[in-house]
Amino acid sequence: MTSPGTASTLWLRRFHPGEGRAVRLVCFPHAGGSASFFHPVSTALSAEAEVIALQYPGRQDRRLEPCVEDIATLADRITDELLTLDDRPTVYFGHSMGAVLAFETAWRLEQKGTHAPGAVIASGRRAPSTTRTETVHRQDDNGVIAELKLLNGTNAQLLGDEEILRMAMPAIRADYRAIERYTCGTDRVLGCPVVALTGDADPRTTIAEARAWQAHTAGDFRLQVLPGGHFFLADQQAAVLREISAELAALR
Repeated sequence: MTSPGTASTLWLRRFHPGEGRAVRLVCFPHAGGSASFFHPVSTALSAEAEVIALQYPGRQDRRLEPCVEDIATLADRITDELLTLDDRPTVYFGHSMGAVLAFETAWRLEQKGTHAPGAVIASGRRAPSTTRTETVHRQDDNGVIAELKLLNGTNAQLLGDEEILRMAMPAIRADYRAIERYTCGTDRVLGCPVVALTGDADPRTTIAEARAWQAHTAGDFRLQVLPGGHFFLADQQAAVLREISAELAALR
């Protein structure tokens, strides 16, 4: 049984000690992503916050578990996991699909009146109420790989390793199925501040679509446009870390 304040072994991963920190950062991976994507973030920020990264079912050491193919269900399960932690000032950081999950989880916790984050940082994703027709999850493996190459979010070596790619493909496809079927109305609004980060050359999010996150918060809103494509945070790591640090500092 998980005691309050302790990261569980399945969903919540802590790469560095941080139980005694005054603030917490929870990281939500992108479609096909895993908790280990945020290891560099934990390395950089563990001195100032407890850093927890989510590990969704169906990938890495959870690859034998069924994937969750619905954003609402996944957000419900994440909400339940986060409720096992102690309630301390927290920032959510989510990239791409993770931005939507951070938003949906924050909304659920605000409705419950407990454990809600003090801020949400939505990276590399258009606002929840914006719509596009996307069908990557219906394509064959070659089509999915073409999308990954377009977004430049998967290491080229992985794309060339058939065994690794075959293991990762079910989770990638399930995540695309979840996010591409997701819809949200403009009436779903957070009380906490929202920071939207986007790359100026992201093929899947325009600056206008990123700015539309403002409609989903009754708190402060800030848009930061950085050079780069969908995975701008790889090249702009220092700038992204500064944004996260600023939000953590505001909660102390």
